[in-house]
Amino acid sequence: MFSKEQPLIDLHRHLDGNIRPETTWKLAQQHGIALPVNDFAQFIPLVQIQKSEPDLMSFLKKLDWGVSVLKTLDDCKRIAFENVEDAHNAGLDYAELRFSPYYMSMAHNLPVADVVAAVIDGIDAGVKQYTVKINLIGILSRTFGVEKCQQELTGLLAHKNKLVAIDLAGDEYNYPGELFVEHFNQVTDAGLHITIHAGEAGDSSSVWQAIKGLRAERIGHGVASAQDPELMAYMAANNISIESCLTSNYQTGTVKNIAEHPIKTFMAHGVNVFLNTDDPAVEGIELKHEFELAKSLLKFSDSEIVQLQKNALNACFLSDAEKKSLQKTKCAK
Repeated sequence: MFSKEQPLIDLHRHLDGNIRPETTWKLAQQHGIALPVNDFAQFIPLVQIQKSEPDLMSFLKKLDWGVSVLKTLDDCKRIAFENVEDAHNAGLDYAELRFSPYYMSMAHNLPVADVVAAVIDGIDAGVKQYTVKINLIGILSRTFGVEKCQQELTGLLAHKNKLVAIDLAGDEYNYPGELFVEHFNQVTDAGLHITIHAGEAGDSSSVWQAIKGLRAERIGHGVASAQDPELMAYMAANNISIESCLTSNYQTGTVKNIAEHPIKTFMAHGVNVFLNTDDPAVEGIELKHEFELAKSLLKFSDSEIVQLQKNALNACFLSDAEKKSLQKTKCAK
């Protein structure tokens, strides 16, 4: 399935896309927030993909229920803590959890910077209790426009010492990366890493823009990159990684069949690509499942599986010393 001698790492994992259905249900009851159904079993199809959605935006609507019940900062802290617990229970050695503080704040008008602080507090509490290493990535949700993203970035940069990177996610098609160049100039000035969702709803030009215009070091999904050999060659030469999410790409309709996913094409062109979950609670999967798909549907060899794990270690936003420590700790287990 995967090598137990290599760290199990998930670098594209949305904290606000991994709110447990049970927690959403309980918080709705606690806060008197009406849901469209009265039975928890009937609620599951509203918050979890059953087969596949027609497009990315339909997929993203499944996430809305979880953030709709975040009425207090303690709620934000709770889901952050539960994300650490979930990562531990999934057998992860290291995860980078990304979240959009504006998306989490908008239903009940919570202060964005305070949401960031609450998430940090939840993560700090979680890592004290569970043996998994966690870092945080802040998201700018382009779906809400340029001004809201600036508000979001300001809130995130107020806590920049607790973050490793900033991401741009959401409606790639209607809000292209060109609108956010100034935002990522600020990210660069703040000394944070950059990862960008691109080539999921957009074509390879979106990936080029993310790299050249926003200075992305990693590309989230990047499926469209497979149609551009020049782009793949550039990514390979410049160690720009692709965060692949097999199940997510199928469930959003980005690929029609997991067996046809371009991840092997990326590997064949020397691109540093690796497996991730994306939104575990919404998809109903964990990272081990993605490795099972790589073996069963994509026919990855054992050595290719090991390479995927090594690629994740190479791409993670840790120092060389931290990477060596993570590998050494794994080997000692």
